[in-house]
Amino acid sequence: MAVVHRTTMTPGKLELLAAWLPSRPWYRGPGTGTAPQPARAGGFRLDDPQGEVGIEFMAVSDGAGDRQVTHLVPLTYRGAPLDGAERALIGTSEHGVLGRRWIYDGAHDPVLVERLYALVRGEAVPQAQSESDTPDPTVAGWSAPTGPCGPASILTVSDGPDTTDVLVRTPAGELTLSVRRVLRPAPEPDGSAAPLLGHVTAEWALADGTKVRGRYAEVRA
Repeated sequence: MAVVHRTTMTPGKLELLAAWLPSRPWYRGPGTGTAPQPARAGGFRLDDPQGEVGIEFMAVSDGAGDRQVTHLVPLTYRGAPLDGAERALIGTSEHGVLGRRWIYDGAHDPVLVERLYALVRGEAVPQAQSESDTPDPTVAGWSAPTGPCGPASILTVSDGPDTTDVLVRTPAGELTLSVRRVLRPAPEPDGSAAPLLGHVTAEWALADGTKVRGRYAEVRA
């Protein structure tokens, strides 16, 4: 069960993201010389079956008006460093209940990747971003038949201009799980030659409060 504690984090998540986002190749900020001002725009959580790792998919808006961009940042929260994931560390924060937390770019975290693939396959229940033990019915996963079900393990992770592509090994073979870093409302033309085997769609809010939805992640052969 995803437990959301009503407490403080120092520094806060958005504060950490303001320093981290400009270092990403997919970041599209409000303009040269303008510091990032990230704000929550939506998202959801997933449960770690072991109850050890916090998992959050955060839609983060930056800029205003026609220059507003919404990025997707999957986050994991751990009570100790993740071995071999130094380059994925966003920062550490003192949690008012849980103590020090190591916060990672979740595209590099095997627990988040496995749970995201489970969501695509309909084997995980998305949870509300800010409420404990509350399913989020606005988040939807879809999967085409791809053979045996089972976990996904990370082989490689690569950042592009719009996505972070995670090559995973599954019982159905090697697949690419693409995390959309720049969110765009659906429908969106799909020019990829690779067949789409699954996706996750969810909502986020525009600057005027209008809610839109689109793909947060896709699975391709």
